[in-house]
Amino acid sequence: MFYSPWYFLLLLIVPVVVWRLFAPRRRSAIRFSSVQLAGQLAPTLRQRLMWLPGALTLAAVVVLIIALARPREGREQTIVENEGIAIEMAVDRSSSMQAMDFQLGGEHVDRLTAIKKVAGDFVNGDENLNGRVSDLVGLITFAGYADGVTPPTLDHTFLVSQLNHSQIVTNRSEDGTAIGDAIALAVEKLNALDARQKEKVQSKIIILLTDGENNAGDLEPVQAAELAQTMGIKVYTIGVGTKGRAPIPVTDMFGRKSVQWMPVNIDEETLEKVASITGGKYFQATDTDSLRKIYSEIDQLEKTKVEAQHFVDYRELAVQSYAIGLFTLPPLLLIAFGLLLARVVLEQTWLRELT
Repeated sequence: MFYSPWYFLLLLIVPVVVWRLFAPRRRSAIRFSSVQLAGQLAPTLRQRLMWLPGALTLAAVVVLIIALARPREGREQTIVENEGIAIEMAVDRSSSMQAMDFQLGGEHVDRLTAIKKVAGDFVNGDENLNGRVSDLVGLITFAGYADGVTPPTLDHTFLVSQLNHSQIVTNRSEDGTAIGDAIALAVEKLNALDARQKEKVQSKIIILLTDGENNAGDLEPVQAAELAQTMGIKVYTIGVGTKGRAPIPVTDMFGRKSVQWMPVNIDEETLEKVASITGGKYFQATDTDSLRKIYSEIDQLEKTKVEAQHFVDYRELAVQSYAIGLFTLPPLLLIAFGLLLARVVLEQTWLRELT
């Protein structure tokens, strides 16, 4: 593009320059008996190139006019400023998560398998979820005790891989549901970010998924919620599974496996109180579709602030070089002065006219 295209009107003077440079001029002569013999001589290379100084001058004039029109190469650039959210996912992996009351692809799966799938889509995105590309996401799993698996990170591929490797506890000594300890550990991990990050994270949330009641650990869920509230951290709680009874696989003393309907209970009152204290929200997920809708709602509630600034950086080709493939063209003004310099050198040396 050209910043001052009106300068191209100066091209109207080019025919005048051509006429002045190449029009035949009357030259002084001397009488000679015959020029027939000279006419039969082949012109030399010097004679053939006598037009070159004029052509160089014409080219310099055209290049100067183009330079006056200020050709510019515009390169649009975008600066994106993200005000990301730090998220800690606290996932229950106690033995009750074996209940087969969820489905994926038409097949019954345990609760933890369904959570892995939907939580992974929440982080990475799918056709319905945008993903948390700009957000720091961490993972905590808990049963009888809470375990910090991954600190809040932007490496979501690694995070989801760690989530998929999480297993339901099989050792009875590790079993239990330490909801309070899981919340407290999540608060600790989120607060530690302020020391690691150059800028303070503006929004921090915890997404807690459990299917039971707090029956292990040192801290009560309400106490942990009050701690989170003090630190400005919201807790979204999700009660996972059906109420009353659920199909749970069991193995008898002979190693035979079967599915039995067993009583289950979710302490919804405590989960609602935890969410209410921190300004979050409680959800009930009874199947995979409802769990996906919950994550979609949280995705809408906790939006990442993104500001984009667009600007165009112009390269002035009259005074700046320009790259074309493997070659770099010098500035137009330098080309014009180079053409004029070549004309002067040729006229004063090899193509000098004797008077």
